[in-house]
Amino acid sequence: MALQQSLQQKLQQKLSPQQIQLMKLLQVPTSGLEERIKEELQENPALELSEEGHEERGEEVSDLPDDSSDDATDAEGEADEDFGEIDISEYVQDTDDEGDYRLRDDNYPEMEEGRSMPVRVESSFHESLLEQLGMLDLDERLQRIAEQVVGSIDDDGYLRRETESIVDDLAFRQNLDATVAEVEGIVRMIQGFDPPGIAARNLRECLLLQLRRRLTTRSERSLTQAIEILDRYFEEFTKKHYERIQRSMGLSETEIKEAVAHVLKLNPKPGGNIGGGNEGTYMVPDFFVYNQAGKPEVTLNAQNAPDLRVSEGFREMLRDYDKGAKKDKRQREAVMFIKQKIDAAKWFIDAIRQRQQTLLLTMEAIVRHQQEFFLTGDDTNLRPMILKDISQATGLDISTVSRVANSKFVQTEFGTYRLKYFFSESLSTDSGEEVSTREVKSILTDLVEAENKRRPLSDERLTELLKEKGYNIARRTVAKYREQQNIPVARLRKEL
Repeated sequence: MALQQSLQQKLQQKLSPQQIQLMKLLQVPTSGLEERIKEELQENPALELSEEGHEERGEEVSDLPDDSSDDATDAEGEADEDFGEIDISEYVQDTDDEGDYRLRDDNYPEMEEGRSMPVRVESSFHESLLEQLGMLDLDERLQRIAEQVVGSIDDDGYLRRETESIVDDLAFRQNLDATVAEVEGIVRMIQGFDPPGIAARNLRECLLLQLRRRLTTRSERSLTQAIEILDRYFEEFTKKHYERIQRSMGLSETEIKEAVAHVLKLNPKPGGNIGGGNEGTYMVPDFFVYNQAGKPEVTLNAQNAPDLRVSEGFREMLRDYDKGAKKDKRQREAVMFIKQKIDAAKWFIDAIRQRQQTLLLTMEAIVRHQQEFFLTGDDTNLRPMILKDISQATGLDISTVSRVANSKFVQTEFGTYRLKYFFSESLSTDSGEEVSTREVKSILTDLVEAENKRRPLSDERLTELLKEKGYNIARRTVAKYREQQNIPVARLRKEL
């Protein structure tokens, strides 16, 4: 086989460490940025908080590192093996490296108050159960069994682990020989904890536990009938075959309504009301949009983005080196280490600055595109908008716009929204006008809310009504939009 030599030209693009760092920061929402900055402060002693933030950190930078320079990683730049003259002029000058980003409009000074993030102080779901467990007078053996059961309960409040599996867990993990009867007895005891419905094995048991708890405080015939419905006709109840249940139990229309009303008021996920079981409701907005004399104005939330700067202590060490006459190999290695840390600090400060500028640029483009919505709050005023539209308006790459739009929230006068909420495809009406699919979904929701719940609108009928309004879409598309809006099928929307 003959060897051949050829010349090839290849174009390859590689991202620098700074670009990679910026892309990662763009994905971080405001709620997680403070933690990311804390990590960087801990990893890089050349980076510090300005003024109060610096005092709070309380780090002293006085000692040079030893000969081993393991911290000088490839990401920060490799140390130069030639320890000749080291140019440190740009490092010892008094430059303003603080993260003095312009994040807010001066018209809203109240937004500058309180730079600390709000922190929830409350017991988690499992902590609440353990607190209730601590109020019982149990011996050490039963206490350990009970703690194992509590630990096996899911965040939504259900005990989905089989009793035999819990017995095995106790034997293998705690060397405790428990019986199925003992574990079942502990489970029944925990089912008496608050909130009602805890430690149920399935939805039916969860609802029955809640109804039986209510029956102990007030004796009502409708409560007893509700329990019987779940006991004997649970499958029919889930399918809303109320007429069949009414006939089988010989109930009047009023009685079936009262019994069903009791069930509909119950909580299907009792664990979701306690502590960490409902974390999704705590949203920290990344942007604020205000109506300023008929013009929407955008500001950034920077409660958890402290002002950063390069450590003056590190600069001072370089100045001392610059003034000194003797410059041995150990000192030069130390100086290279310091330069790398200062470079990394500058890169991070610049990445934070670019992050804020990119976020603001993107949000301003979104507001310009959806100006009518931000002035009125009316979903029908939302225009079709895709990532490419904002990319073209800002000059940013589509992937960058996508990173900004993901996991970000904006607070308006009409509520708090995910940025992804404002992106939607276009749809043509009978008149040829392009409208946002968000507008169609809003009208679909209005039709469902206004329907007669005794005879809910089918997907076919919803399609006909939308066509009457000029939106020519297929039935399967209506079904897709309905599912995206978390609207159940007509049969499950039926009420008595």
